[in-house]
Amino acid sequence: MSTRSPLAPAAFPALPDIPGVRAAVARARYKAWDRCDLTFVTLDEGTAVAGVTTQSKCPSPEVEWCRAALTLGRARALVVNAGNSNAFTGRRGRAAVEAIAARVAGAIGCMPSDVFVASTGVIGVPLPIDKAEAGIDAALAAPEASWEDVANTIGTTDTFAKAATTRAMIGGVPVELVGIIKGSGMIAPDMATMLGFIFTDAAIEPGFLQTMLAHANRRSFSCITVDSDTSTSDTVLAFATGKAGNAPLTSEEDAGADAFQAALTDLCTQLAQLVVRDGEGATKFVTVTVEGAVSDASAHRVALSIANSPLVKTAIAGEDANWGRVVAAVGKAGEPAERDRLSIRVGTTQVAREGLAVEGYDEAPVTAHLKGSEITVGVDLGLGEGSATVWTCDLTHGYISINADYRS
Repeated sequence: MSTRSPLAPAAFPALPDIPGVRAAVARARYKAWDRCDLTFVTLDEGTAVAGVTTQSKCPSPEVEWCRAALTLGRARALVVNAGNSNAFTGRRGRAAVEAIAARVAGAIGCMPSDVFVASTGVIGVPLPIDKAEAGIDAALAAPEASWEDVANTIGTTDTFAKAATTRAMIGGVPVELVGIIKGSGMIAPDMATMLGFIFTDAAIEPGFLQTMLAHANRRSFSCITVDSDTSTSDTVLAFATGKAGNAPLTSEEDAGADAFQAALTDLCTQLAQLVVRDGEGATKFVTVTVEGAVSDASAHRVALSIANSPLVKTAIAGEDANWGRVVAAVGKAGEPAERDRLSIRVGTTQVAREGLAVEGYDEAPVTAHLKGSEITVGVDLGLGEGSATVWTCDLTHGYISINADYRS
């Protein structure tokens, strides 16, 4: 991995085992690197699955495969390839996914449709079937891997392994949730984000798990952006093994459903924010809150306009208190806004109100705030009750360097 992001957590978290889940890692050698790049997870029979995938109109064969498999609601295995996204590869790409699913299905005794496949890396290069099959065979013979091994193996330009855990009580029964995720660039999900995998021992009906994941996604993965680019391969999958022994959740009326939803949303939010903290070249974690919009959806679009603005992001990187760039980002969002009702706050300092800089505005506390690593920007449109929060990072020369050299 590259130099560790300055926004990274101090250490990898302690994560519980999830009954019914076994992971292994191996070297398929998709790239000329000295590391594991294939993850193989087996899941006990009866595991439910839900997922969200990219809204890109050029999705990878893996995304299309997962979409079809999700309609069945069951899972027995997951294969994740790092270093090659297998996107925009035509029939050869589809054949690679089919070969992976068939190899796994034959090895563990399940249907190919029970095998989920995800890949990440360079676009336009077919995934080599021989390397994938050799990697699967190696993983089948490998010892069980730790969560940290798995989190490291699914990464590409990530500078640190990303994972989180939460817990909920369902009808007096404790259930565990663990999530791992990769991503640091090409982050503007519009659905979910990059590659993320959630495992829980809770018993949940697949359709309801899908509803819960979609709800959590709207408040987490769809609220982050690093560079405004949506990937061809973005996938988040949630697997529920049912081993905790709780009465299966089937609707929001069930005891413990609200607690599990809160835990799942919290987990997804932690994972989403870890991705932003590893934004390529990032030195500052930025929270953008918009209030007073005509609707929550409108507030969300305005917030993303601010968070995606290169001018806003470079001003934050340069610790320049140029709040006029926020005004420009609000104005270009295409959402209802009135100049003379607009208010802007940076940190705890109100900088503008009703179309003007506030009387006696002192730039010093804003500059001091921008010198930190945790930045907040607040906007009040003064039009309604809509609100939204999104998370992003600054834009530095490091982002250019990483992406200019990506294929080398």
